[in-house]
Amino acid sequence: MTLAQRLGEYVRACFTGIWIESHEHADALTAIGQLCRQEDWQLATWDIDQGLQVPGSEAELTAGDPLTAVRAVNTLTENDNTAVLILQNFHRFLQSAEIVQAIAQQIVAGKQNRAILVILAPVVQLPVELEKFFVVLEHELPDRLQLEEIARGIATEEGELPEGQELQTALDAAAGLTRLEAENAFSLSLVRHGRVEPDAIWELKTQALRKSGSLELHRGRVDFSSLGGMTALKAFCRRALLQPHRNDWRRRPRGVLLLSPPGCGKSQFCKALGKEVNRPVLVLDVGGLMGSLVGQSEERTRQALRVVDAMAPCVLMIDEVEKAFAGLNGAGDSGVSSRMFGTFLTWLNDHTSDVFVVCTANDVSRLPPEFSRSERFDGIFFLDLPGRAEKDAIWTIYRTLFEIEDEQRRPDDTDWTGAEIKACCRLAALLDLPLSQAAQNVVPVARTALERIEQLRTWSSGRCLSADRPGFYQFEAPTQQRRRGSSPSVN
Repeated sequence: MTLAQRLGEYVRACFTGIWIESHEHADALTAIGQLCRQEDWQLATWDIDQGLQVPGSEAELTAGDPLTAVRAVNTLTENDNTAVLILQNFHRFLQSAEIVQAIAQQIVAGKQNRAILVILAPVVQLPVELEKFFVVLEHELPDRLQLEEIARGIATEEGELPEGQELQTALDAAAGLTRLEAENAFSLSLVRHGRVEPDAIWELKTQALRKSGSLELHRGRVDFSSLGGMTALKAFCRRALLQPHRNDWRRRPRGVLLLSPPGCGKSQFCKALGKEVNRPVLVLDVGGLMGSLVGQSEERTRQALRVVDAMAPCVLMIDEVEKAFAGLNGAGDSGVSSRMFGTFLTWLNDHTSDVFVVCTANDVSRLPPEFSRSERFDGIFFLDLPGRAEKDAIWTIYRTLFEIEDEQRRPDDTDWTGAEIKACCRLAALLDLPLSQAAQNVVPVARTALERIEQLRTWSSGRCLSADRPGFYQFEAPTQQRRRGSSPSVN
């Protein structure tokens, strides 16, 4: 349903307190104005700059005082007709006890004379005194059909607007933008390229997400060919995301949870996955969602998830999720982390958008059991320290990247991760040293976190899928067999 349709239902039902969450006030006002004209309702608007305005009225109602504006709605009702007063950005004035009391009284009195108060604001910040008085509506971001209408209104000359799959690619790039942002992106593309191209849209979209402070857009050039090992995980995700299920929400993939010791390539896999399946990767910074005001963190969480839904199809990455939602017991933060985590869990279970969620973790003991239950993830994979075959592939990749001669002898890489192999190659190139000397500056995490890694392996054995081969991950004590290759396991 459109915003006008939902608002019309509530007004006809005489909901006298309505909060509309919108970043696009001009479009919301246009839709509400059309609805009021169709229903023959009296419409008035107020903002701090223009004061009170009544379209089509000759009365001098220019009150800039917010308290006067709230009380003025009673003067608009005539002959039992419905009056709708829209208060723009009125959340800024709800710290005043006098204004809060006036709104509460007006909402109750409005039931008698059908005077409707509508607050139009980009966020929902209701004081506790008014929580039960308002119903909240969300002004949805434009979908792809609406984005196409915007693009056709901007690109009016022949050849400026692509057709077919090229147009769909451009619309996918614009998904998640507001109408104004989409207009700016299409206009920038026309100025820069002479036609609507995805590159300029992605640039503006990256800037828009960066301003939010919680979402970052990653569009790299690295695919699975740059990652050694993880054969089973790669095959699983590629098959799940490249199947023709896009229009069937019942069969859409949900995501994967990746467990491993640090440095085994979880984050790199997430970023390479987007390039492999041609989807943008959104990185959610949970710390950026934290706000200083009561309820602000939870609202930012919901807003970020709405943007993620609007940008589908995409990959959502939450790195080190056990640290992201630290403080789940509510100690020290009044339960904010627990409420944010609950909001995320509900979305993870119920969302129907084509968003593939990839969460990474190093410490499974800090994750609550309900996080990894069925229907929140398609699979839980364990990435162990790379074996001999995986290490050979990783050495080849980074030797080529850092232009290290094949004649150089590799150092002892027992219990090294992929990150440590990369660090050795980078230091060799940076310091102009042989690999064997550069390796002296590398301390494997398998030594510094020996007990944690063995504990994680033991927990994952028989509980997680193996990232390297089909089936469950199985860990056996190093005294019984060598781990996955020629390198011995840590004790």
